[in-house]
Amino acid sequence: MATTITSVAEICGAAKRASRTLGQLDSDARNAALDAVAAALERRVDEILEANARDLEAGREADLTPALLDRLALDQRRVAGIARQVRDVAALPDPVGEVIDGRRLANGLDVRKVRVPLGVIAVVYEARPNVTIDAAALCLKSGNAVVLRGSSMAIHSNAVLAAVAVEAVHGAGLPDGSMALVAGGGHEELEQLATQAGLVDLIIPRGGEGLKAALKEVATVPVIYAASGNCHVFVEATADLEAALAITLNAKIQKPSVCNAAETLLVDRAVAREFLPVALRALARAGVELRGDEDVREIAGDLPVLPATDEDWATEYHALTLAVGVADGTEEAIEHINRYGSGHSDAIVTRDTDAARAFQLGVDSACVYVNASTRFTDGGEFGMGAEIGNSTQKLHARGPIGLRELCTYKYLIDGAGHVRG
Repeated sequence: MATTITSVAEICGAAKRASRTLGQLDSDARNAALDAVAAALERRVDEILEANARDLEAGREADLTPALLDRLALDQRRVAGIARQVRDVAALPDPVGEVIDGRRLANGLDVRKVRVPLGVIAVVYEARPNVTIDAAALCLKSGNAVVLRGSSMAIHSNAVLAAVAVEAVHGAGLPDGSMALVAGGGHEELEQLATQAGLVDLIIPRGGEGLKAALKEVATVPVIYAASGNCHVFVEATADLEAALAITLNAKIQKPSVCNAAETLLVDRAVAREFLPVALRALARAGVELRGDEDVREIAGDLPVLPATDEDWATEYHALTLAVGVADGTEEAIEHINRYGSGHSDAIVTRDTDAARAFQLGVDSACVYVNASTRFTDGGEFGMGAEIGNSTQKLHARGPIGLRELCTYKYLIDGAGHVRG
């Protein structure tokens, strides 16, 4: 582990040098490094949990919300899960060198479009220490060097996790600079990282709107924003209401602190009086604070439902809070989602194929579900092994950011003395 590197520019320079070697290593070498990381995580779990306990204690003293503390927390089961995901990533097909397209031109030139690493990827993230390892695994597997910057909330956890991983990858033969963590410099450090044009090829921020705004002000390096998740479930008039209830509860309460949890429930007026009394009571029993429009509050009767405001419709709560509204049909639901949603993940529950098709075509989101919970938007669930985040952008990457999204491509052209006339 290189301890003499101190400045952000030096770290990024070392990463750039390492990236030139990483992209040319065979798949076995990169997989061996990931296997070494997984084994080191399992072997040093007590050290990792001790560091995490320090972060949790500081978080409680700082009055972090229960949702943030949950995102921060590690235990033996979660560390084992992180190690398992590293092995899952190692087992995936290598994207580097994959021929995307190939053909012989009329003039006899052979043209291949081949997937190649981006080079150096910087990942900036908040709270979740597991991102330290998930991001490193995905970047290294795809032939990229990775520079990580976590938040002060997880400073001890990130430092130990990064140290464990850096030692493992270097021990497995990857070049110095393949993976590095920068920490301790506050906003100035973030600005330095975001302006390393020529050294850093891409920045992926994984965090709240404040982090994104800070990067937008200063970044000269290309950015893919791993977006917030103001996700919706729409119960259409023909829905199987038992399935709708199960999907709604899963999308909201199974893990409310994550970006693919539902923040708004919309119900077709045709089934609102049948579905909402049951759904609202079930949500309330699960500890969900409800905020509804006038129709919902009238249907709710004596069940406590706060008035929903425009701000509620647009809010990613990351907590057991849910906005609930009644929609006059699928088109109105689509309009509501496109107006207030973040373009992350949205679901319709329906038995009408026309409604399902209209929803899939009309909702402008990265992931659109029919009769399934939004909680499935995840690189692991999509067979990507892990993810760095979920993009709602439309250029280069959209949805879970996995191995292929961390690559670009080049054209390889073979001739036989060809010259252009």
